[in-house]
Amino acid sequence: MAAVKLHGALPSPFVYRAIWALKLKGVPYEFVSEDLSNKSALLLKYNPVHKKIPVLVHGGKPVCESMVILKYIEETWPQNPSLMPNNPYDRALARFWIKFAEDKGVAIWKMFRSTGQELQNTAKEALEMLQNVEEHGLGEKKFFNGDNIGLVDLAFGSIVYWLQVIEDVVGVKIFVSHKFPRLHAWLETFKQVPIIEENLPNQNEMLVVFKRRREQLVASA
Repeated sequence: MAAVKLHGALPSPFVYRAIWALKLKGVPYEFVSEDLSNKSALLLKYNPVHKKIPVLVHGGKPVCESMVILKYIEETWPQNPSLMPNNPYDRALARFWIKFAEDKGVAIWKMFRSTGQELQNTAKEALEMLQNVEEHGLGEKKFFNGDNIGLVDLAFGSIVYWLQVIEDVVGVKIFVSHKFPRLHAWLETFKQVPIIEENLPNQNEMLVVFKRRREQLVASA
């Protein structure tokens, strides 16, 4: 099999999406740690447009953007476990929620960078996103695909798990269990999947990293 390398920096949620997908598929890979304050020549070569992580390099060919990487992994290694439904309609629904996560999940990261009234506005956007997922995304299913974990779960897992840290950092709590019982139950099930459980960053350690980063952002603003 052609060599697989994943360029990233931890604890990036977008990098963890790719880690989870590769681990679930059983694809061996080499992790290449990037210093985002001093980006490597390879990273700039592989992602000259956005100059961001993660970048998956397969057989010397780079694939950029986390959800594009996940779709590439699913199509390149379609063997079990499949991370997309077989039924065309269910696949369409999965694509819808993946797009929703990409479009609306940015509110979470905007919260991290915001203060004052802007923080309140972005928190409201994030709350509306969670409400839509709670009411229309999960239903009574174990995972977004049904009984099996899939790409939609990886997309939202990297949002909701990190949201809990961001809430502590910015001092705004929106993801409360009594308002989002389905999402809370889903998150607990998601975290208990062995591959996910073995490849989750420690939230207390993330809190230290994110607090330091936010202090830098606020100071520079």
